[in-house]
Amino acid sequence: MARINSPAELEAVRDAILAARDPDKPCITLCCGSACQASGSLEVADRLEAELREQGVDGEIEIRKTGCHGYCERGPIVVNEPSGVSYFQLQPDDVSEIVAAIKDKGVVERLLYSDPVTEEKIEQEAQIPFYKNQKRLVFGDNVKIDPKRIEDYLAIGGYAALAKALSQMTPEDVLEEVKKANLRGRGGGGFPAGIKWEGTRNAPGDTKYVIVNADEGDPGAYMDRSLLEGNPHAILEGLVLGAYAVGAQEGYIYVRQEYPLAVENVVLAIQQAEAHGLLGENILGSGFDFKVVVHQGAGAFVCGESTALMTALEGRVGEPRPKYIRSNIKGLWEKPSVLNNVETWANVPLIIKNGADWFTSLGTEGSKGTKVFSLVGKITNTGLVEVPMGTTLREIIFDIGGGIPGGKKFKAVQTGGPSGGCLPEDMLDLPVGFDELTKAGSMMGSGGMIVMDEDTCMVDVARYFIGFLTDESCGKCVPCREGLRQMLKILTRITTGEGRDGDIQLLEELSEVAKEAALCALGQSGPNPFLSTVRYFRDEYEAHIRENRCPALVCKELIAFHIDPEKCQACGSCRRKCPAEAIDGGKNRIHVVDQDKCTKCGTCFEVCPSRFAAVRKISGEPVPPPIPEEDRVIVRKSKKK
Repeated sequence: MARINSPAELEAVRDAILAARDPDKPCITLCCGSACQASGSLEVADRLEAELREQGVDGEIEIRKTGCHGYCERGPIVVNEPSGVSYFQLQPDDVSEIVAAIKDKGVVERLLYSDPVTEEKIEQEAQIPFYKNQKRLVFGDNVKIDPKRIEDYLAIGGYAALAKALSQMTPEDVLEEVKKANLRGRGGGGFPAGIKWEGTRNAPGDTKYVIVNADEGDPGAYMDRSLLEGNPHAILEGLVLGAYAVGAQEGYIYVRQEYPLAVENVVLAIQQAEAHGLLGENILGSGFDFKVVVHQGAGAFVCGESTALMTALEGRVGEPRPKYIRSNIKGLWEKPSVLNNVETWANVPLIIKNGADWFTSLGTEGSKGTKVFSLVGKITNTGLVEVPMGTTLREIIFDIGGGIPGGKKFKAVQTGGPSGGCLPEDMLDLPVGFDELTKAGSMMGSGGMIVMDEDTCMVDVARYFIGFLTDESCGKCVPCREGLRQMLKILTRITTGEGRDGDIQLLEELSEVAKEAALCALGQSGPNPFLSTVRYFRDEYEAHIRENRCPALVCKELIAFHIDPEKCQACGSCRRKCPAEAIDGGKNRIHVVDQDKCTKCGTCFEVCPSRFAAVRKISGEPVPPPIPEEDRVIVRKSKKK
């Protein structure tokens, strides 16, 4: 495919690609994103290629290696086109059956999705609850394309928005359409993208930059990675549109070095786009020039903050700087710079192609469009989900996520990453939107959503995330560097049973100082894990401090393991598995935990057969004394013949 010199040529190329494809030809689309690769999808791909040759159908059935399909809990995933039949958790040994079924126009029933309630087998991916309750506008194209083939992106309408903008719209038109759509940044702050762009366009000077923030550092979040891996051209197209709107001729993609597949795919996409006249000089014959550079970050969480990211791009230590002047006016190398995250840029081609009115038809009054979330934690269906803004937490967690596994009770959900907040059960009907989450004491953030069940200690959760933020603080300002460190010390003390009266008040005072005086958003939002948990779960803090009790039975220093003599059947499971050799027992002898040796690892609790449930956790009460040796013999009833 040669260089494309005009929008008309682009449409001709698109028509030629589609004309050369047989829509009825079987195609096996295999998820090869990082999550599925970790589950063995590359081995499945190798076996597929070999099996097609062995069965003599390598010219009759195609293989498309796509990005993430979203349902990471069930990977590796295959969707057969055009039938739409979906298979989950594939192993290389399953491949021969799949190929044979395609040849015979049949179905491998054992590999289909099985409804956990009705046990009904579901063939079509679109009918599976995880998928059918979503609206996948940004993420849905992942399953349709091979990210290493620009032809696949063109076949689904790729770069049509760019062609429309360069041939039919002025830069001001593009800017106004994004403003009208009220596209808010998906990276955390939720600032309106159009207003940010307008500031850069109106800023003095000829040199301006547009930047993709792919420094996704939130624990459990991988939306941006999966978009870059699976559909890099969508982000590039959005970036070119943004550059055209603000008058930039150079852009950067700042991506974590821990994302090698995303880096590989986006670098290849840039090369392909340049070769075909969609990047570089005189794009589509319009006279507009724009180049893109990929920069790999070193993994500092603070570099997700705009000014720290730009400082790192300049080759210096990634530290934030005061925002006396916003970075869209004075950013990279002190030039006007637009910084948006991956998902924000991916929305731009949709807005320009379909119009702002189409975009604003989705969502709430203040939050338009859809949002991609990484749904992780104590949830049945782990994966990436995309829903319209305004969808409730309950719908996401239970209708899409399948609820809490193991019959456990929902306790809380953390949204917005480590700087977000934890929301309790009585807020499950809260519509998900920027303003709604902020009002509730949490935040949208980049879209991390960690679900917690009844076995989660909220004080320990606050301690964990404050610890993460303490480690990731750049140390430049005292409120963050010292404030978070002191909060971590106090929270650690509380979880070890050394909490004091006044600790909660002291934590609240430290939080107030950090929120008001920290230099950047990391420090300002850092106290959120504590503030939200103490707001909704204050009783747990008070139990730790006043009763030396962990209600969730999590904090090691506040719990003990005890074997109930009435339930112990001397099966020996706990004694054999105990790594500290802290359990005394034998055949027909009730087992006893030596509290001096016990490391509280919980192994005995985990391995005790559920039919006995003899091992129990204790907190806030004395451990019963060991029963006398003569009473430890189990007298079993003889079985009747």
